[in-house]
Amino acid sequence: MRFEENKYKRNTKKKLNTMVAEKKDELTGSEVIVEYLIKEGLPYVLGIPGHGCLGLTDALLKYKDKIKVIQPKQEMAGVHMAVGYYRVTGQPLAVFTSIGPGAINTTIGLADAYVDSMPVLVMTGNTHVHMRGVGVLQEIERQKDSSLPRIFEPVVKRSFELASAEQVPKVMQRSFNIMLSGRKGPVHIDLPMDVQCDPISKALPDPEKRRTSAKPRGDLKLIKEASELLMTAKRPLIWLGGGVVDSGAFKEIVDLAEFVGAPVLASMMAKDAFPNDHPLFGWATGSKGTKVGLALSSKADVVLAIGTRFADESTCSYKKGVAWNFGPAGADSRLIHIDIDPHEIGKNYRTDVGILGDAKTVLLDLLAVLRETHAPRSYEESEYFKEIQDLKEEWFKFLDDWRKPELEPVMISCVLKEVREFLDRDAVIVTSSGNVQAQMIQEIAFYEPHTCITAGGFSTMGYTLPAAIGAKLGLPEKQVIGLVGDGDFMMTMQELHTAKQLNLNVVITVLNNAGWIAITDLQRAVLGEDRGYATEFEDNNGNVYTPDFSEIAKGFGCWSTQISKAEEIKPALEEAFNQEGPAVIEIMVNRDPKYTGSPAWGWWDVPIPAYMKDKREKYLKEKEAEDI
Repeated sequence: MRFEENKYKRNTKKKLNTMVAEKKDELTGSEVIVEYLIKEGLPYVLGIPGHGCLGLTDALLKYKDKIKVIQPKQEMAGVHMAVGYYRVTGQPLAVFTSIGPGAINTTIGLADAYVDSMPVLVMTGNTHVHMRGVGVLQEIERQKDSSLPRIFEPVVKRSFELASAEQVPKVMQRSFNIMLSGRKGPVHIDLPMDVQCDPISKALPDPEKRRTSAKPRGDLKLIKEASELLMTAKRPLIWLGGGVVDSGAFKEIVDLAEFVGAPVLASMMAKDAFPNDHPLFGWATGSKGTKVGLALSSKADVVLAIGTRFADESTCSYKKGVAWNFGPAGADSRLIHIDIDPHEIGKNYRTDVGILGDAKTVLLDLLAVLRETHAPRSYEESEYFKEIQDLKEEWFKFLDDWRKPELEPVMISCVLKEVREFLDRDAVIVTSSGNVQAQMIQEIAFYEPHTCITAGGFSTMGYTLPAAIGAKLGLPEKQVIGLVGDGDFMMTMQELHTAKQLNLNVVITVLNNAGWIAITDLQRAVLGEDRGYATEFEDNNGNVYTPDFSEIAKGFGCWSTQISKAEEIKPALEEAFNQEGPAVIEIMVNRDPKYTGSPAWGWWDVPIPAYMKDKREKYLKEKEAEDI
């Protein structure tokens, strides 16, 4: 038996030896990949090894002193970690996987990155080129030999299918160019197992000599038209999207807002693009907006929109006059739209001036034109400015009156207030979707760029914990906290293992209300208060069921505690941030329908079944009578 084992080892070793380069001046495809990642300045690569990426894994071992492998426990989480890292550093990371299910696991993370225009490189193992179509372990081949890459096509800027190791140097260089130019986004490389191991003699490309650092400038004629529209407006408004953050146009937005005297509203992808304590900050509009933002956006006469998609949530599903009041030429609000992607300009609203270009570059030119042709407005003396301050004062009073800090379990709103008061001004706050995110948009103030990390247009659950780990990797000296619901947390809570491996002091606050309560709230709001089906976590007897997340965290070796009162939050945060490694605070939050979420001020198009319409109308009339 021992002889047979040794014979197997000898044969395996012989096969492996035929897969590596024989010449000393040659590198394998995998070695070229790793050397190029190092040339691009990547300190980390994230991945789970498998038989489909052994060549790449071994090359990473060879260069382990120059680039570190981080092991997520699910490949989707690896993509979220890479995105979290990019959002605080501006440096993309790479993710590698084996063939088959491990590769497909990345697609949710890639879709999230694609919708939010975040660069990340995902490299997936695949069938050897000469073995395609035979049904190799984990190969997908019934409609097309080795057709795994087809799954990635809708969720990446580009998917490369390699057939030869000689293609590797050029594909690596092109991948980074595509990820980091224009509207940024993820790229996928399909890596057959033999391509990973075959020798190459080609030189590595120099990234700096293969990429432009130029930013596209806007048409000067259109910029001048925009300047005239802004300075003749009586109620100008600036609306920020994620493109502002990606371009780094933070100072330019402040300078422009103060010159024009315009309030600034931010989408969730730009929540940290403008100081939220600035007198001209007008919070958010849309279905997750505030009374402040909705009042300002619906009555603006000229809107300057920068780097935004005008998606349905930020527009109240395009219901005219609720979030925005755009109409025919010369009527209602006028729109100036700046974007790096021509596809977005005019897509959802007609534009009066559409400017194609990088947000920062266009704004610098716009400011130059304004300073040459106009004097800045003395906005602090205007009635418009006074209206903005009155609206904000009314909003903050509403929040103070609405919160009930004496309640136990505590309201989510009270948790957010205590957390913001405790954290440093430049702390990084990470959220996914659901009530936590909606209330973050409405209630938490952000003061510094790159401090609000949230799942955007794909509204991805499971994002918070891995993205927070990525952010902490990028900014180890800053406070990083994840605010996450219990259902969301369970989708990726295995990444506590990764946080503990790295011994990062990332603090995760699990707001436990034992269910998908954001959907419970939506059902009640749309269909009536007697709704809430398939959203509560109950056992077979109808009793509320929840795991003890504090004990689970301890099982991972993390510091943890469970609390339920407002006065317990700051002491728990103090202790959590004093830990050397990861910490989990489980907060039992209120499940009473009056206190589970936040009031919805905007409108969102959620269709109502035909059989519910009469009942829904009756319910709304009864509710209106109660409110009166």
